[in-house]
Amino acid sequence: MSRSIGILTSGGDCPGLNAAIRGVGKAGFEVHGMTIIGFRDGFRGLMQDRHVTLDSDSLSNILTQGGTILGTSRDKPHRMLVGNKVLDMTDVMVEVYHKHHLEALVCLGGGGTQKNAMRLAEKGLKIVTLPKTIDNDVAETDVTFGFDTALAIATDAVDRLHSTATSHNRIIVVEIMGHRAGWLALGAGLAGGADAILIPEIPYDVERIAESIRARTRRGKRFSIVAVAEGALSQENAMLFAQLRKQKDEAKTKKEKDDIREQLVALDQSHDGNTLRLTRDLEQRTGLESRLTILGHLQRGGTPSASDRLLATILGTGACELISQGKSGFMMAIQGQKAVPVPLEKVSGAKKLVPIDHPWVRAARQLGVCLGD
Repeated sequence: MSRSIGILTSGGDCPGLNAAIRGVGKAGFEVHGMTIIGFRDGFRGLMQDRHVTLDSDSLSNILTQGGTILGTSRDKPHRMLVGNKVLDMTDVMVEVYHKHHLEALVCLGGGGTQKNAMRLAEKGLKIVTLPKTIDNDVAETDVTFGFDTALAIATDAVDRLHSTATSHNRIIVVEIMGHRAGWLALGAGLAGGADAILIPEIPYDVERIAESIRARTRRGKRFSIVAVAEGALSQENAMLFAQLRKQKDEAKTKKEKDDIREQLVALDQSHDGNTLRLTRDLEQRTGLESRLTILGHLQRGGTPSASDRLLATILGTGACELISQGKSGFMMAIQGQKAVPVPLEKVSGAKKLVPIDHPWVRAARQLGVCLGD
């Protein structure tokens, strides 16, 4: 029986996924004589056994394509919507894995995917993962593929906003993705010359931001650019979140935990539209016309950068080599210039956030950029 490995992409799409699929696939059948079975639309496709064999033709000309040829979804193996019910479909996925006599399953994704892959590993499946996300928040790796391309897109947007901000003597607020991590907003804001940068790791005081803008006006500056991570929090909301999380950790009954969890969800939902409210607040406090630009999924699209193609290829081929050695239960990380296998249990459930003493943060402060604190 020929050796077979499976591969799927899960979570949000990003540039570099196809390069990683190509790296795994070509190394698999060209060097190791493996059959590569791709499952469509993430863990849902694995559960439904919707698959395709990846060969030389299917992997041709995908290196430069954004997105993923396999499709993706945010479905979780243990909480999957089937009909009108949410069910644990993990055992069904295990059956599909064994039906195809897979030597291993390669899962490409961010933090959620790492946790879901760990659940399959705990069921006895041989799993290897790759770290992809524009958020750059996967633990134990220097960088995730997808981040470099998104950073360039967000930086280009900040660059372009300078001209319209200058022409109209405005405040331009630009919301940048990143979930609960500030890497993308901090990097794009710093590279694009933003005057204020707000990230989740440093809760902000609106009045401090407004005063920094008023000070710029007094110095004769005609505009201000404010780069805001989508997960950025005011000091008040950050305190509320912290209090509720502490209460949840200290809760002694399931009902208490569920009640607090509902409060956390409600508080999180109230955060929707936060950047728009911030924009209006800054306009009222400064008297300057303020406009909001939300980059959204624009940051996920387009041709992957050379750096992301290289990173995805190195990690993809490295994953295939690891499997050929009979090893599993690892995420292939990039550390320094090397692809390094990291035990999946060290990655699952962990997040890489921006340290408040990170060189990018220190550089921003040295430049006089307002970080809201």
